[in-house]
Amino acid sequence: MTSFRGASDELFPDPVNARAEIFVSDYPTAITPADPARLDTRPPLFVFRVAADGPAGEEGTRRVLGALRGPLDDRGPLVPYALVPAAEEPVLLTEQAGQLLENGTPRRMTPDRYPHFAVVRSLVAHIRDHPQQSAGGYAEDLRRHACDRQQAERRGLLGRLPRAASTDVAPDGGDVKGWLLRVFWLSFTCHLPRWVWSRLVSRKVMRRWLGRMREAGGRRDLYQVMAHVATTQAPRLRMASDERRREQALQTLEKLLLRALLEDLATPRTGRYLPKRRRRTARPVLLVEVPPPGADGARRAERFLRVLHELRDTAPRPGPLVIAVGRPDEALLAELGARESTLSHAATALGSQDATPVAFTFDEASLTGPGLPIARVEPHRRFRTSWRTTTAFLAATAVLALTAGGVAVERVRDDGDHSCVGGAASVADRARSRPVPLNAKGWYTGALDAIADQNRRAEAYAAKGRDVRTVVAFVSSPPRTEDDMRFDGTIPELRGIAMWQQQLNQDAGSDENTVPLRVEVRSTGEAYRDAVPQARKLVAEVRDEKGTEDHERIVGVLAYAQSRDETRAALQVLGQEGVPTVGTTATANEMLAGDATRSYWPFTPDNEREARIEAAFAAGADIVARRDDHDTCSPARRAVVIRNSADLYSRSLAGRFVSAFPGTTRVFDFNQEGDFGPQPPDGAPTLTSASVLAEQLCKALAEEPRSVVYWSARAKDFTAFISAMDKRGTCVDRPVTVLGGNELTNVAQTGAYAEQSWLRLYYSAHRLPGGHPSLSAETRQFLSRYDAFVRTYGAGADPWRQDGHSAVSYDAFHVLSEAVNQARSRDERIERRSVLITLAGGVTPFNGATGYIAYAPDVNAPPADKTLVILRQLGTQPQAVLVCGAFDMGESSRKQGPPCVP
Repeated sequence: MTSFRGASDELFPDPVNARAEIFVSDYPTAITPADPARLDTRPPLFVFRVAADGPAGEEGTRRVLGALRGPLDDRGPLVPYALVPAAEEPVLLTEQAGQLLENGTPRRMTPDRYPHFAVVRSLVAHIRDHPQQSAGGYAEDLRRHACDRQQAERRGLLGRLPRAASTDVAPDGGDVKGWLLRVFWLSFTCHLPRWVWSRLVSRKVMRRWLGRMREAGGRRDLYQVMAHVATTQAPRLRMASDERRREQALQTLEKLLLRALLEDLATPRTGRYLPKRRRRTARPVLLVEVPPPGADGARRAERFLRVLHELRDTAPRPGPLVIAVGRPDEALLAELGARESTLSHAATALGSQDATPVAFTFDEASLTGPGLPIARVEPHRRFRTSWRTTTAFLAATAVLALTAGGVAVERVRDDGDHSCVGGAASVADRARSRPVPLNAKGWYTGALDAIADQNRRAEAYAAKGRDVRTVVAFVSSPPRTEDDMRFDGTIPELRGIAMWQQQLNQDAGSDENTVPLRVEVRSTGEAYRDAVPQARKLVAEVRDEKGTEDHERIVGVLAYAQSRDETRAALQVLGQEGVPTVGTTATANEMLAGDATRSYWPFTPDNEREARIEAAFAAGADIVARRDDHDTCSPARRAVVIRNSADLYSRSLAGRFVSAFPGTTRVFDFNQEGDFGPQPPDGAPTLTSASVLAEQLCKALAEEPRSVVYWSARAKDFTAFISAMDKRGTCVDRPVTVLGGNELTNVAQTGAYAEQSWLRLYYSAHRLPGGHPSLSAETRQFLSRYDAFVRTYGAGADPWRQDGHSAVSYDAFHVLSEAVNQARSRDERIERRSVLITLAGGVTPFNGATGYIAYAPDVNAPPADKTLVILRQLGTQPQAVLVCGAFDMGESSRKQGPPCVP
């Protein structure tokens, strides 16, 4: 085992040409950033390999870990951290890491509480240490053990009450009266509190996370789930001679324990004065030593890393920063999918959402050579007194207030007002008598004509000697039918691009510092199936620009409007070449991973934030019609989630909503093509028929009328579902509330559902609708320009004036054009690398059509506190019922309060 005593004075190795100074600079600020909102990012797993064997390898590992630990400790921890050395005991590394975090609370910092970890640790330890006891009635044994452990560790109120086995605290007396008194006393001081505590804990753990794991198997009681795990894994645990099977059992236990720990390390609930409900001031850090294969502790370290990687997508934010240092097995790195990187790229990943583990190898020379000091972390908020002092002060104040004459308590009264948010009307209310005539070919051609006009204008500037460059807009295939147009946002997206190009080229006439831009629109096929080949074609073009006119040189890309596996892979191709890319309406967190972090900047709020807002909205707002009075509503107790697990956007948004929704959930996997891939890990039913889905949904609504339908699948599937519901009519005698994502915007605003009087539809959007009282001057100006554009290029009526896709692409192009303009000030050639550097530094903030746009420097994340709106569809006119984020300069989610979150 490596000793780390005195390791805080170590210098971080400085390999030649590795840009270690960038990582050394960014490491402390990633743990304690100046802006607390940046704690909401989830950095990837870091693996620092030591390329040395024997004592030299141990010394190198000690040096790297010591250098990383030094900034976190100054005669006591400055932030919550755990340095976990190589060891064989305890068998589960998570157990040791959690105990180190729990016992190492920084002085005068609000401690994290570990209710999930504590109870699961006690159960897991009992299962691991007593595999022979997993027989009938084991669930009750585990329940009693958890209570005993809680009392032994003196946790909470239960830890301060008499234990169930204790009778010396009961009243004396040998007669019937004494016996009754003893029974009464023990019931209310021992047995009842244990019964209540065990059930409350079970309910909290099951509803928060365990009930959605495969290991739960549909069970709803914590102790039954753990008893089932024990019964399944006990035979393997008893096989001391079969290391492979025993390792499988330990990995299952590690998974449960680590998931519990990650739940406790999520962003805590906040409060102004309550001493243990303060905001997180630092990111927890786990430093893990990884011995070489076969050495003591190697197996437990590798098991921990595998489980951590497996849980990353389902665990709550922000999660700890985990850095593994040592000599891991090559097979482990391949299993993790770790990509070899430089220290400068590792520094960038510290503030990213990258799901791909980052690996870096220290050669033997760097481990013995000079190094760089890492500055100590500085939590941006430290408390002058400990939370215990604050608790005592508040308690004394409360006693004095009560003694002086009582305390005024503000009560939330039920005043009988349960009006439905946005009204009780359906999508049929105020609907058009006739739907808007759709002109797929005319509208698409009109948008391309507008871009062609502006391209000619830009080329005219180039002919006069002006600096002109080209950007590429990747879109899906041109819509051939009305259905194609309804289910795809290509036309609004192209309109927004054409509108900003028009404004940009107009400004260039009077401003010599504005770089006019050409736009090449490139189709990537239906549902972006050709996104990767088209991205490779573009990369080949930019690699060989000999003979290319300056105005045809490509300096950036606008893409993509949808989160799909194909578009995610295409971003990897563009990232490898370093092609500057600004996103439009793709929202899946998974889009920003791997090589995409080198060149991709999303524009819209990611699925994580959207799902949290929508889950809080569904659970806290009156949106579900009451059974006895359809004109009044109540919050949703249950969410029936419809997803398509084969679709990246759908499974990402649905998974995050299920994690965030505080009530119960039921998930249906719906794919009309039957493409489900592997069986969904949560065991959700797979359906291919819209009629069967409608039938199953009606049954679910009958079981729990206070249910909201959360739709994360695509708009085409939603339309098929609506049609099936309308035909069957088994539960359309009462209103059905549906909450969906931005995917439903296009089709909903065409009036496709205008006859469905049973449908109450809410969905997300990315700008305020026209007519809203808080509309900014820039958004009003955008709407005026949009109306003028439609009159010129629209070829008839238009249903999408309130759609956010055009405003998103308008502002996204604005961001890219600003990056080009600012890059020109330092680089007359306007190279793509200069545009990347500008994007990385954060373009100058501006007020746009979608709100205030301000990218944080050195973070590949959407603009800070980006606008998210929840609309209520009424006929063809959507109504904003919730507005979150910086929809105008000076506005923020912090001022708006729950359910808005930054």
